[in-house]
Amino acid sequence: MPLKREVPRAKYPHENRILFASSVLNLAELAALRPDLGKLKKVLYFHENQLAYPVQKCQERDFQYGYNQILSCLVADVVVFNSAFNMESFLKSIGKFMKLIPDHRPKDLEKIIRPKCQVLYFPVRFPDVSRFMPEHKLAHLEKVIGVKRNGDSYQSEGLPGQQESRAVMKTSDAHPESGLCEPQPGLCTTQHEGLPSPPAAPVQAEAPESTNPYQGEDKQRLTFNLSNILSGLDYQQRPLHIAWPHRWEHDKDPETFFKVLMKLKEQDLPFYVSVLGETFSEIPDIFSEARKVLGSSVLHWGYLPSKDDYFRALCTADVVISTAKHEFFGVAMIEAVHCGCYPLCPKALVYPEILPAEYLYSTPEQLFKRLQNFCKRPDIVRKHLYKGETAGFSWAALGSKFRSLLAAEPREDL
Repeated sequence: MPLKREVPRAKYPHENRILFASSVLNLAELAALRPDLGKLKKVLYFHENQLAYPVQKCQERDFQYGYNQILSCLVADVVVFNSAFNMESFLKSIGKFMKLIPDHRPKDLEKIIRPKCQVLYFPVRFPDVSRFMPEHKLAHLEKVIGVKRNGDSYQSEGLPGQQESRAVMKTSDAHPESGLCEPQPGLCTTQHEGLPSPPAAPVQAEAPESTNPYQGEDKQRLTFNLSNILSGLDYQQRPLHIAWPHRWEHDKDPETFFKVLMKLKEQDLPFYVSVLGETFSEIPDIFSEARKVLGSSVLHWGYLPSKDDYFRALCTADVVISTAKHEFFGVAMIEAVHCGCYPLCPKALVYPEILPAEYLYSTPEQLFKRLQNFCKRPDIVRKHLYKGETAGFSWAALGSKFRSLLAAEPREDL
């Protein structure tokens, strides 16, 4: 209802030709309330679908969300999904989902909707992160995409949009919004040789008081300065650095992730972990438990509001992990790969579509064994060249497809 009033009406014929809507919008309702919008070419974009979304407790509203999406597809002219997994999991779930209706069930909905559907990946704007990278990652970058050293900086070739990204990054440098804490008294603040400048140490960030369950903890004990911890160590001798850049919610399955790390800790295997991602009103209990058990293995704990700080943290990590039970695309994992991380993801959901098979695991035991090996030999991942490709997910590659999608000839009935 509010959107009905907020969407401006066209002042003259053919002013509006396209209605681009997210799948969270009830498009059928909007088109009924605003007949003028119903006449436009209606493009519905699914970044996730409610038919395959894992819920902790089934409620009446869970059905309504999925039902609204099906109605929106029937009204739309084009239905776009951000991955083939998203599309197929939605379409193949329609029949089973509609059986929840006691009677008068519509038939052949999948056959009606499928011809309208297509896949168009979410376009990621990859920033120039070379200035955050340690030397071994820069060497890989040069081999993979062609990066030339220009004095003390690096200039990339063959990546459309990188110059724009670099300008944005430089602008953000002028007014940094640091999500990192100030160095603790008594800790060495000298930048370690080989780390990018400014210091790339991801350390404890304080969340707002209402969402920070660790407000009263001893920050001296829980906060770490990477330069101090790793001083005197050759980069290849440093403990494995694991990153987990996901929302702190049940559908990302933090329980599996932390249980694997606790098992590594029990075996006295050397590693560090940076737990990134945003928190909301309800934080799973496993985070509090894991924070205490992992102790000195934690380099960073909490959300980084500054993009620079976030990418800096990823660039210092060796491995990025997903244990998700719900993922329709995986922006965080693709960004981490862009930052030179070795990805490990479930052999399920969207991951087989966006990552080569060698980066997938089938069980938590397999994940543990991979990490156990990497903890003993971190040089394996540091010498590894990523076998996949991320350029296809960039705005540079996808922008023209979105422009074509949003092009339409004027209709005579408008």
